[in-house]
Amino acid sequence: MMIVIGGCQRLTCVTRVLNSFSHNLKFHMKDDIYIYKKIHTSSAINTIGNKRHNNEHWNSQPWFRHIQPTSHRRRSDLPEIFHQTNRNASIAAKLVEKAPSKIQPYMKLMRIDKPIGSWLLFWPCGWSIAMAAPAGAFPDPGMLALFGIGAFIMRGAGCTINDMWDKDIDKKVARTKDRPLVTGEVSQMQALTFLGGQLSLGLLVLLQLNWYSIILGASSLGLVIIYPLMKRITYWPQLILGMTFNWGALLGWSAIQGSCDWSVCLPLYTAGICWTILYDTIYAHQDKIDDVLLGIKSTALKFGDKTKLYLASFGTTMISSLVVSGICADQTFPYYIAVGLVGSHLFHQLYTLDINDPSNCAKKFISNHKVGMILFAGIVLGNLAKNALNKRRTDMDKLKNVERRNLLREVTVPL
Repeated sequence: MMIVIGGCQRLTCVTRVLNSFSHNLKFHMKDDIYIYKKIHTSSAINTIGNKRHNNEHWNSQPWFRHIQPTSHRRRSDLPEIFHQTNRNASIAAKLVEKAPSKIQPYMKLMRIDKPIGSWLLFWPCGWSIAMAAPAGAFPDPGMLALFGIGAFIMRGAGCTINDMWDKDIDKKVARTKDRPLVTGEVSQMQALTFLGGQLSLGLLVLLQLNWYSIILGASSLGLVIIYPLMKRITYWPQLILGMTFNWGALLGWSAIQGSCDWSVCLPLYTAGICWTILYDTIYAHQDKIDDVLLGIKSTALKFGDKTKLYLASFGTTMISSLVVSGICADQTFPYYIAVGLVGSHLFHQLYTLDINDPSNCAKKFISNHKVGMILFAGIVLGNLAKNALNKRRTDMDKLKNVERRNLLREVTVPL
């Protein structure tokens, strides 16, 4: 059955409603309409008319003007893609599935079944904690655990806030139409009460830190609240997300040292923001068709077919900022090797990125977990190497002092 929908916010859309378990859809062209199947677990297939659009901005985007048919993929392929890409996500999803039915909606509201967001929030914290550790020492495991718990709680709180803001939008998007607030499994009041509990637990974690860090951490709450609104206002919501997600790059150092060393923390924070813009722009390309229909803005729409060029500049800025931060923190050779590996990983991401293939974008997005892990390992190893380097410097200084005294004795003339 074909249903033609007119005037859907700048775009003529054709939706074909299919039984997801009885059809293997193939891409084809009919009546100048290209059928475009997204990777999402939806039964709605969005299609784009082949006519020239009235809006000049979208006409300039090749992906919008003329979305080429791609190879056939069944909906049943989707779980396999994510299973191969992130086994942890499958474990977390099974944990949610086996949980009591009364708490399942709240676990889904927190995205416990999708742990990648918690990892991406944690890694800047871990970088900063490891960077602030004394020379030759491992990062404080207790502090890492505390920030890990905090990242888990606050990521869940951020998802709850996002879903409360976006309830009316989520029900119109295939990928998000099954979220608990949309289906009615959780009411707005229940979500608000749950959010209060999450924020209370987050505050409890924050209160374990020093007063400087408590004030610094509390000051990020405004960013957490306003982020969901930014996609309605600006094409740069990923910038606000980056500022929010990487606040731990400042907080981790202050939790260890009592205050921020801005020469180290600001470049690290800048690197994290650029990283977030990079991976979340890739993520946003999965939803760009729905975003246009609903009037939602993102850097994916802003950059369009120049996405790789823009993201390459953000990747370069990230690597440069990491180098500056490492220099200011007296980091050693292992750290710079890790930075080089991160740069190679980002280059490979962008080189192999297909912004018109949602499955490709999903894989690239999830692979950024490895970026955080590589850099964290490099910081730890670089910090451990500081001890040997400092010992070598001390020995060289002693040797120079001995040579200087011997030289003075040789040139001294007896009275």
